[in-house]
Amino acid sequence: MILSLAILPLLLLVIGTPVFLAFLTAVVVTMIFVLPLPPVALQQVLFGGLDNYALLAIPFFVFAGELMGTSGIANRLINWAMAMVGRVPGSLGIATVGASTAIGAISGSSVAAVGALSKTLYPRLVASGYGKERAGGLIASSGAIDIVIPPSIAMILYGLAAEQSIPRLFMAGILPGLLMAAMMAAFVFVVALRRGIPSEGSFEPRVAWRATRDAFWALLMPVFVLGGIYNGVFSPTEAGGFACLYAMVVAVFVYRTMTIADVVRAAGNAAMLSGRILIIVAAASVVTWMLTTQGVPQAVIGWIEALQFDAITFLIAVNVLLLIIGCFLDPTSAILVFAPLLVPIAMSLGIDPIHFGIVMTVNLAIGMFTPPFGLNIFVAQSVTGLPTYALYRGVMPFVAVLILALLIITYVPALSLFLGRSL
Repeated sequence: MILSLAILPLLLLVIGTPVFLAFLTAVVVTMIFVLPLPPVALQQVLFGGLDNYALLAIPFFVFAGELMGTSGIANRLINWAMAMVGRVPGSLGIATVGASTAIGAISGSSVAAVGALSKTLYPRLVASGYGKERAGGLIASSGAIDIVIPPSIAMILYGLAAEQSIPRLFMAGILPGLLMAAMMAAFVFVVALRRGIPSEGSFEPRVAWRATRDAFWALLMPVFVLGGIYNGVFSPTEAGGFACLYAMVVAVFVYRTMTIADVVRAAGNAAMLSGRILIIVAAASVVTWMLTTQGVPQAVIGWIEALQFDAITFLIAVNVLLLIIGCFLDPTSAILVFAPLLVPIAMSLGIDPIHFGIVMTVNLAIGMFTPPFGLNIFVAQSVTGLPTYALYRGVMPFVAVLILALLIITYVPALSLFLGRSL
């Protein structure tokens, strides 16, 4: 069973097989040659994995993010972040990190942030003296913040897989996400000082006010969405529906950058992306079901207990494992497969499952821009035209910075749990 459920999917992924097909192939091979299970079980579990009300939040937030990107609202947030930085060495690079964080608080899409930042800021970063490699690396890596800052699709999936509160996970992601942004901004500042990269002008209250006014309705969106969740006005799923309606009204009637036909096209794009996510959810649910019915989680827990791991050692092992996994699997697939296995072990060692969810998410966020298969690298490459090997070199300093942030987040649980104690 280890050969068919663990090694076979990895081999299929290496040769370029789609993730969901690699999972389903492994399950079918296991059912035919290893475990005598009825074929109807595959169909029942496959569709049963999607029978969850909370999963509706995923297409809602994907659609909201698509509307924000298509309508140019992301560009308004970029301009706002640049206006707020002022005369600081490396201000353009710091504004890039700030803009990515702001986009993440609206869409939760790392890919959307990288695409928007690459088109708008990459030429300016290169012209300002960052160099092509470092500029591309900064954009690809700063997009990782977006799956930690709420609302986060990765956290919705973790909440479902680990049976944890999604509002608490959202709240727990705020301070770690801000820490990641602050450490990246500090690194950019130091690099700018060493390389003599100038600031992009000075802070001008008039320019800052104009940028804030232009981005005002976009900046209000996370306030309404997250405020509504935390105050009990609506559930995360209902918040996703509200985010879609809000983004539609702002794009069509306030900023007037989209028509109804544009909204329909955005809905089609969001439906395609949601379909790609949800088919992975369905396929991963079959793998999880098979592992659970065969007692794999219980066997792993027993093995960990026999080794007498303590919480610190276990978290070190998990970080190493997930950093490697994140290089090959997207966060959606990795969370759905590994959360049901790892969360029971973490809880048996006294690790808070909310804190553990943030540790998992940050690990997989780093994997989004880690060679060889980090998705953000390929998005940045497609927009900037840089060779892949150049982006590999560009992201490595930021991998080191965020691994340091990961260690702080891992071993200072209060950073993740402080804001959520009131929920």
